[in-house]
Amino acid sequence: MESRTRHIDVHITRPMSEVYVFAADPLNLPRWASGLAGATVERDGEQWVTESPMGRVTFAFAPRNELGVLDHDVTLPSGQVVHNPVRVIRDGDECDVVFTLRQAPGTSDEEVERDAATVAADLTTLKAVVEAL
Repeated sequence: MESRTRHIDVHITRPMSEVYVFAADPLNLPRWASGLAGATVERDGEQWVTESPMGRVTFAFAPRNELGVLDHDVTLPSGQVVHNPVRVIRDGDECDVVFTLRQAPGTSDEEVERDAATVAADLTTLKAVVEAL
């Protein structure tokens, strides 16, 4: 099966730097990223741990940067590591957040559609939360 890639995005009427700082803080994930984070997020060395809809997962963000790179690797309960490319892209005094979703080998189209809907819902929540700050 050929791997497919989908970009899911949202436009946020807040400055890129504010959105990036908020979204890059793992402790804020329970406020907007229900597809990844449960009610609590805890630090474990260089990684973070949370109870997710997929079970207990660990994750690590790319180092803080001024480019808006929010890439993060999620280690699933199975031990599989999923790389999630995410960008916060400046658009004047506003920004776009773009999540790249890749269909892993062995993943059905239905599973990808479900993941895409979860990511879209999380980005919509991020927009609402950050625009309300």
